[in-house]
Amino acid sequence: MTMMADETLTRVEKHLIRPSSTWFPMLSEFCHLVKNLYNHGNFLVRDKFLKKSEWMRYDELDKILKKDLEYPDYKAMPTAQTAQQVLRVLDKNWKSFFASIKDWKNHKDKYLGRPKMPKYIAKNGKFILTLTNQNCRYVNGKILFPKTFKGFEVKPKFTENTERIFNSFQQVRFIPDGINIVMEIVYTIKKVEELKDNGRYAGIDIGIDNLLTMATNTGEPPLIINGKIPKSINQYYNKELSRMKSVCMQTTGRYSSKKILRFTNKRNRKIDDYLHKASKIIVENCVKQNVNTIIIGQNKEWKQNSKLSKKVNQHFVQIPFARLIEMIEYKAKEQGIAVILTEESYTSGTSFLDGEMPTKENYNKKRRLHRGLFKTNNNYLINADVNGAFQIIRKVFPNVKADGIEGVVLRPVVVVAA
Repeated sequence: MTMMADETLTRVEKHLIRPSSTWFPMLSEFCHLVKNLYNHGNFLVRDKFLKKSEWMRYDELDKILKKDLEYPDYKAMPTAQTAQQVLRVLDKNWKSFFASIKDWKNHKDKYLGRPKMPKYIAKNGKFILTLTNQNCRYVNGKILFPKTFKGFEVKPKFTENTERIFNSFQQVRFIPDGINIVMEIVYTIKKVEELKDNGRYAGIDIGIDNLLTMATNTGEPPLIINGKIPKSINQYYNKELSRMKSVCMQTTGRYSSKKILRFTNKRNRKIDDYLHKASKIIVENCVKQNVNTIIIGQNKEWKQNSKLSKKVNQHFVQIPFARLIEMIEYKAKEQGIAVILTEESYTSGTSFLDGEMPTKENYNKKRRLHRGLFKTNNNYLINADVNGAFQIIRKVFPNVKADGIEGVVLRPVVVVAA
């Protein structure tokens, strides 16, 4: 496979800016000014569309707002490029609206109602502030901002990891999340050529108590990443959130508050951190075992059609499995490891050690015993999720053998992503 020299992968590094930061008031005010410009532009676009059924595009809007002296929202931006970025986002949102309207007219059964025009942001709200590499400069390991930022600078971490070959700095986004501001630094790394299929595979079964179960055909023990940590985080979150909402309703007549928002954001960060660590462990183990292909079992209707108990289902739908898969995918790409997604039907009720294909004809759920055990036709008792992970491999590579691994699958290694 020939790889172009300029092929790159985009990555994002996040930094949390709390209200206690000395820079928070300035950045918060900038995000508020961005909101003003967005709403001003949105008013002009909506007005022309409602009166003349015409769409005011970016170029026309940019010219009008640049010359507006009565409401100088454009000139209030930290830089002209920042203002242009805001208007491009607005133009993109209107483009999506018109595309939705067109699709709605032809497929009304897909929608709950007629798509609505882009809304205004709340009067006291904030919007995303974007600065490109034309405004910010990456110099000697630091990102330097324009003079309007009064000396604000940041030292990113993306150049510290020598395994990721840094290519170029792209932009910085300041995203208000209701309480804090999340600074996202967008950069690119050089693309790693995908490794050739060497016959060494890893199958991954995703669950709840066992968040990730990885089995390989390399002869190494299967790996289970404990899912009870995010489950515990969610249990505490749900219990405390219910209490906080009750108190909030009694005192303010509402179910939301800044305290609740802070609590929710903290929970989300904890879950995201655990998923990052879990996905890192998976990819690192694949590298150690010289595995060039990962197969992940997934079900697109996981959360919509979950038939689990109410208590279990609550934990299930609160874990962002799509995000977890995405993390594994991009970390694997950085190592040249291919990732294949496959649907996981019949993998839990068919036996890998008995050489069964994961099909309806071989499916027998009675062999899946209590406490996560699976009983093979030869009365082996193995971890049910390990069996499922092996069958996920067989979904894609039917000729994968169980020779020499019967003893290994009885001793999976359980780890906590920390």
